[in-house]
Amino acid sequence: MRHIKTALLPLAAALLLASCGSSNELAYVHDAQRDTAVSVSEQFLKGIQANDILYIYVESGTPESTIPFNQETNKIAMASGTVMNPGSSAVSGYLVNSEGDITFPVLGKIHVMGLTHTELAKMLETRLVTDGHITDPVVTVKLMNFRVSVLGEVVRPGQIEASGERLTIFEALAMVGDLTIYGLRENVMVVREENGMRTVGTIDLTSKDVFSSPYYYLHQNDMVYVEPNMRRKRTAAHDPVIQGYISIGLSALTTISTLVYHIILSNTYLKK
Repeated sequence: MRHIKTALLPLAAALLLASCGSSNELAYVHDAQRDTAVSVSEQFLKGIQANDILYIYVESGTPESTIPFNQETNKIAMASGTVMNPGSSAVSGYLVNSEGDITFPVLGKIHVMGLTHTELAKMLETRLVTDGHITDPVVTVKLMNFRVSVLGEVVRPGQIEASGERLTIFEALAMVGDLTIYGLRENVMVVREENGMRTVGTIDLTSKDVFSSPYYYLHQNDMVYVEPNMRRKRTAAHDPVIQGYISIGLSALTTISTLVYHIILSNTYLKK
């Protein structure tokens, strides 16, 4: 009995170490010190890009003065025949063209690329006052088509849409049901296309450095890919579909071998 216990000790130690290692693999930000404070960067304010669709709403103490500048009220007024504004859009939202411009009612073409939403709102407020349209405008600007694709070892891979202009990597993963136990948390890939350039970055979800990564805040049209870990790659060999293909291949190989064997025997018999 004592020999059996002695023999089992190394096995128990190995299992303990394996369990500790696997728990660290699944933990997020396991090296971060608790009860600490770190300043938050503003890197998510990347600026307006081509193909963004912007929601712009103008408010004022005199609501009737804002009608020409708001798509919703403008369309209602046009339907009633009280306002005819050729600059209005029949589609909700303002599409930023490839040159970085939008066409805004009355004000015309405005270059918006690179501006933050707050900067564009302030610019429109200034223009509305200086051009004599509204004395007390309050402009709200939001992004309408914030889309991010999340693929790989997550529960529900696919494209997600977020409201607002800020989305973190953890928020995006939460929206797709989190990573599976097979997701490689140390090497998550983020593909980003901006200003005609494509960059491929990686982010380590197990390290506190994730919060200072340029990919912590996701940008419009980012693609997130979670690579399978070695455990998933090893178990892929035991996948029922793959096993089925292997079985079919082996059966075909066996059949061909049997036919060749019988052909050889037949030829040998005929020669005799």
